[in-house]
Amino acid sequence: MGPKAKKKGKSKKEKEAKLKAEALLRAQQEEEERLERERLYREHLEKLEAKYQGERESELAELNSLEQKFLSAQQWKMDYREQAKWEHYLSCDGTPDPTVPQEINTFMSLWRDDQDEDIQLVMTKEEVVLNIASMYEDSETGNMHTVLKDKNITFCIWVNLKKKARFKDHVFQEAGHGFELPKSLALSSVAVRVLHTHYDHLSPLWVQCQGLPRQEASDSMELAEHPEDTGQGPGEEEEKGREEPNVPAAEEAGSKGRKESFTSLKETSNNTDDIKETEEETRKNSDILDVPSQEEDALLQEEPGGKEEAPQVVDLEQLVPVGGVYHISALQLPPQAQDVGDWTMVELLDVGLEVYPYSPGEAEDGTQEAVQITLRLPDNVIYFKVPVLARWDPAGQQWRTDGISKITYEAEEKSITFSMGAFYTVALLQDGHLNLPYQAWELHPTGVDEGLFTVTAVFATIQIQIKDNQCMLSSVVVEKEEVLSHITGKWMSPFALRAALKRAGVNIFPAEYSPKYVPVPRKAARAEVKAYEQMALLAAAFAFAHSKWNKEAEPEKVVFKVSEHLTAGSAKDNDWALFMFSGEKVQNLKLTETSEAFSEELKEESEFHSTLYHMLKDSASNEAMDKVERAGFLFIDSVYQLLLATRVLAYS
Repeated sequence: MGPKAKKKGKSKKEKEAKLKAEALLRAQQEEEERLERERLYREHLEKLEAKYQGERESELAELNSLEQKFLSAQQWKMDYREQAKWEHYLSCDGTPDPTVPQEINTFMSLWRDDQDEDIQLVMTKEEVVLNIASMYEDSETGNMHTVLKDKNITFCIWVNLKKKARFKDHVFQEAGHGFELPKSLALSSVAVRVLHTHYDHLSPLWVQCQGLPRQEASDSMELAEHPEDTGQGPGEEEEKGREEPNVPAAEEAGSKGRKESFTSLKETSNNTDDIKETEEETRKNSDILDVPSQEEDALLQEEPGGKEEAPQVVDLEQLVPVGGVYHISALQLPPQAQDVGDWTMVELLDVGLEVYPYSPGEAEDGTQEAVQITLRLPDNVIYFKVPVLARWDPAGQQWRTDGISKITYEAEEKSITFSMGAFYTVALLQDGHLNLPYQAWELHPTGVDEGLFTVTAVFATIQIQIKDNQCMLSSVVVEKEEVLSHITGKWMSPFALRAALKRAGVNIFPAEYSPKYVPVPRKAARAEVKAYEQMALLAAAFAFAHSKWNKEAEPEKVVFKVSEHLTAGSAKDNDWALFMFSGEKVQNLKLTETSEAFSEELKEESEFHSTLYHMLKDSASNEAMDKVERAGFLFIDSVYQLLLATRVLAYS
């Protein structure tokens, strides 16, 4: 190889070495620059931390003055309750106070002991009894049937007067319920009764039997004091509350109420350990819980015994009855009226209606005879999936799924058909957590002391208007169709609205046991409660919404979107800013919803603050902060109650 070739090879190696040296130098420079940036950022954070600590007491004092509105709302509600009790006392109408157990017990005892009946009522009953065998007689079959309805019950009865095998089935056209009897019953002196109570009075017996705290205990008192539709404008009572804002008197009661809310949420929070747990414990407890699907047997709790054929007991913490209770009974026919000349004679018995002693025999094909029942489901409830059919076991005070077979559910016709070996009280149950976790949520103001709260759940989108101390269900949309028109457009208290939605099958309100069934990241109670309080205080001028990064934040911190909102409509995507709050410190994040990864890095020219109020005040307009200062305490309290009931920061 000649000198020229050697020189060329040497030049190439020198060039590669030079490039490597330059790359190494550049990497070193970049690392030094990175370390310098981190050093400067740490110094910046230290300065911000020092400023945050120095201003903390003054900020909390200023927030405390704004939080007096919670105390005013508490006092207003106490005054409202006292006034309601006084008006009830003055009315002297004999109705008991539903919040006083002694009055309820006295009322029930007196009602049971009262044997006196109005003569007009007795005469009316006598006319019905004498004519009941003929006035409801079917001209085609000769059997008697009728349907009676009111807002609370639907009563259907069929009386087998002719006892002919070909008339073994019947459909109550006015109710949509029907049945088909085995041959042995079709030839017997039997009556079939279907009593549909539109309420569930049996499940609370299971709760009592299990020794569990009743979830609706506190709500029941509120519902008793705040009827669903007061017939009063949503803002008519606020002035009364403002005229008597006895803050010193309210301070004790208000602080107690908020303390109870915090304690309750702490107990129901996914983070059941101490809020100030160590970092290692937090990491350990933040694992997402495994939750079985609705189709799995975990929905049902097998009785002790261990065998597969053991009766199945319904877990009422996961499955809840929706649409009321159906009491299906076979009754013995009482003696029928006989016409003798000009007389109508009836044998009177000392006992009332008696249950027909039915025990299933065998059909001609050797299988056990069964009663087939068809139930028309109510229009005012929603079943998002095929409901679970269960029967009530009065001995065990529980719902069971055994004893019911051949279930056919027709979603379009809103009916369910099934077979039973005996006559049972049945209910249709639905997974109470199927709409959790939420897909998204947003809260924004729509006017003076008015707002709109939107929750996008798994199967439905729910919009709730808020005005002063009342709420109104604007819409429930399922598969682009608005449903539940019977409760939309009505002003009611937040508690009444919650109860109405749950009765209709739209349960978006987590319970203390919900973490067992919903896979959501753990969140500390302190951060959650404080966030709801401060969001409510600012809801008159700011919009709040779900952030996908909330699940990525540590359990002690919550992340949500905020935007100043002074015009109609929802906030635009580019108007939102992301904030992270621990209950003690809030910071504006550089992060956006479209960022590739979660980061707690501060937004440029941002600072730490002790309260969300002071954080937003840094960049908000004077108009927005004026609206916050003027916001009514009843509106603030209503927003807080809805946020606390839905727990959107933990279940989305």
